[in-house]
Amino acid sequence: MARKRGPDRLAVRVDTGLAELVPDPDRPRGFTLKLDGAPQSHVDLDDPTHLEFEYVRRMAAAIDLTAPAGQPLRALHLGGGALTLPRYVAQTRPGSTQRVVEIDAALVELVRRELPWPPQARLRVRVADAREALSGSADDSFDLVVADVFAGARTPARLTSVEFAEEVARVLRPGGTYLVNIADGPPLRHARAQVATVRSVLPLACLVADAAVLRGRRYGNLVLVAGRVPPPVAELTRRAAGDWFPGRVLADDELDRFAGGARVVVDATATGSAPPPAGTFGVAG
Repeated sequence: MARKRGPDRLAVRVDTGLAELVPDPDRPRGFTLKLDGAPQSHVDLDDPTHLEFEYVRRMAAAIDLTAPAGQPLRALHLGGGALTLPRYVAQTRPGSTQRVVEIDAALVELVRRELPWPPQARLRVRVADAREALSGSADDSFDLVVADVFAGARTPARLTSVEFAEEVARVLRPGGTYLVNIADGPPLRHARAQVATVRSVLPLACLVADAAVLRGRRYGNLVLVAGRVPPPVAELTRRAAGDWFPGRVLADDELDRFAGGARVVVDATATGSAPPPAGTFGVAG
């Protein structure tokens, strides 16, 4: 792997592109992981509960509310990055058993070497394809499944279909929670289709995002919370409203209207998510 270390960053060629670790000027052991210029993760090795990205805070809020505080979870994370959420769960729910699936072996090695996680964390990272790893998991084996997989800033098509959602539902325990990071922009066709697709399998859901993103005014991240039991809409709404960057929660009739008319995605016709507009991350598209 080619390495370039400058005064304020480490750049390494990994399997899926150019990875950069950029120090956080406000946190002595904080780093942002970028892939081909797009921010992927932020971690603070001294404080894993510090979550820099707003969509990650929304996912963490859902995790906080999925079970009583401190109760260990059995979690599957599809997409690794710098392991921000697995570190958060390990810190806030000691004793949790977590499995992370990341397809990029060189990226895993970079994170393991430069951003090591605590040895006491019950955290296992497997280099594999997310869908294949999911298909090989046992029925009713996880309290939490998190899907945050991107290739070239796009979610791969094979992770957007109802067949994929059915596999998630199969491995989730009856009271389990499925969290999806959906990146999309106007006119939100991908996000609407993902809501319709996941709800066809896990019908009780809500969607959390910035109001401007929900209105189709800009590109951004939307967090889908789904399962077989009602999501904690009222508390998620309070948490989202009180965030540094306030968000909105769509549920029930509002979520029906959001997904209205969207077709369920199937493997045969699935496509990847829309790419971000040129310049979204300060780099050319």
